[in-house]
Amino acid sequence: MLGSQFRKILPDLSYPTSKDFDVTNYVQMEEYVNRNGCELLIHAAAFTSPPLIEKNPTRAIDVNIVGTSNIVKICMKFDARLIYICTDYVFKGDKGDYKEDDPVLPVNKYAWSKLGGECAVRMYDKSLVVRTTFGPEAFPYEKAFVDQWTSRESVCVIARKVAELIDRDITGVIHVGGPRKSVLEYARALDAAREIGELSVKDVGFAVPADTSLNCDKYNRIVKS
Repeated sequence: MLGSQFRKILPDLSYPTSKDFDVTNYVQMEEYVNRNGCELLIHAAAFTSPPLIEKNPTRAIDVNIVGTSNIVKICMKFDARLIYICTDYVFKGDKGDYKEDDPVLPVNKYAWSKLGGECAVRMYDKSLVVRTTFGPEAFPYEKAFVDQWTSRESVCVIARKVAELIDRDITGVIHVGGPRKSVLEYARALDAAREIGELSVKDVGFAVPADTSLNCDKYNRIVKS
């Protein structure tokens, strides 16, 4: 989803498919970079479904943890900058307005797998971890959480925000998102003409953090500078 948006606004980048650049296949990725070169790698590939990961954590380990570690090793070998797309779900969700240096504590296996990838990325000095949250331009469900708070924006908004960071020499961790809102408010803002029902985090069969809204002051300072 994010890569498709990048292709629209950054058409000059390379967009290899998983057939040519499988994050679980280090040798294949190494051969690809040997042939094509790489100065910057934006790593947006992930297994992102919390309920499916609860059922199949092995795939999340392979893609989100081992795959991201492979990406880090590729960037280390070729001295390439790395931007890693992470998630607001690395936080426990008990307070919101999270800053980059706040303690992390995932509440589900999806978030643990993304944090595992982040740990590998943060071992590389030429990396930037982008913690963010986004969804399709049209809300894909009939109901939305009334009791979960977020900084989520549509994927087209987040893609443009992340694109602002590409040519800046920034490393470490940065939060990218919009104002704090409930998921229901987010959904209704996307689809004002649709009737979107209410849903509680208590109604689903997996753990959902209550408030992972992000403090994006650091991003706003950098982009405005």
